[in-house]
Amino acid sequence: MANLGMAPPTAPNPRAGGTVPPVRRLSVLMPVYNEEATVATIVSRVTAVRLPVEIELVAVDDGSSDASYRILHALAADEPRLRVVRHRRNLGKGAAVRTAIKHMTGDVAVVQDADLEYNPADIPRLLAPILAGEADAVFGTRFPRGGPRSSPWWHWLVNHFLTEAANVAAGLNLTDMETCYKLVRADLLRQLSLKSRAFTFEPELSCRLAQAGARICEVPIGYRYRTWSQGKKIGPRDAFEALAELFRCQVLDRNWQRTVPPIQRRPHGESPRAHRRPACASRD
Repeated sequence: MANLGMAPPTAPNPRAGGTVPPVRRLSVLMPVYNEEATVATIVSRVTAVRLPVEIELVAVDDGSSDASYRILHALAADEPRLRVVRHRRNLGKGAAVRTAIKHMTGDVAVVQDADLEYNPADIPRLLAPILAGEADAVFGTRFPRGGPRSSPWWHWLVNHFLTEAANVAAGLNLTDMETCYKLVRADLLRQLSLKSRAFTFEPELSCRLAQAGARICEVPIGYRYRTWSQGKKIGPRDAFEALAELFRCQVLDRNWQRTVPPIQRRPHGESPRAHRRPACASRD
């Protein structure tokens, strides 16, 4: 159960030209689509995580045709930290996350899939660099450099290709752009003007964070790969849509930046790619 005591003190953040907003609450944003077999388990795991801050779980049922919404509704009756929102029809993962952002009340937020591929026990590891003032966004990498692969070779290859495409396009230095686990300062997340409705949410969020000058770091996480027969929903077409989304964000739709002030400035002579190098990629 979350510790509902005092929030950690505000940490100095000289790279951002000020201080990190104090973190009192973490919002877990969970899109749900036809996950009746796993949704109760994942809700239990999220609410069982021990954190130094409060936790809320915003679950958005994205037009499920199974019992997912009924299960969530029943769970919310006994769990005050669970808030359930419903889409009348299926709009896509990105749309569900954007709806959750509108309903969240936390100071930081992390996306949690409703299956069991990602373990909420890794959330404290993601939160630590934010609390320490080391980052504005933390990605949980399934493929840390030099680490073992946790999925089939072709899955790793596609993810590696898309990650490198994002690195080149946005001046990043990531090992896993497509990871679900992205923990971001809520004040920054609300400014990003996200538009994606589908799985293209991942490259869009990565690009927008880079364009806003966010300090992005990575920490290694566990990963339990599931097959399409087990309910996996992302497919080969989504890889091409991810590339198209990178092109849209980096070439076709950059005007949004005029309304979002950069949250930090590079030292004179430092390259954009070096500036966005993960600050805590080697954190254990």
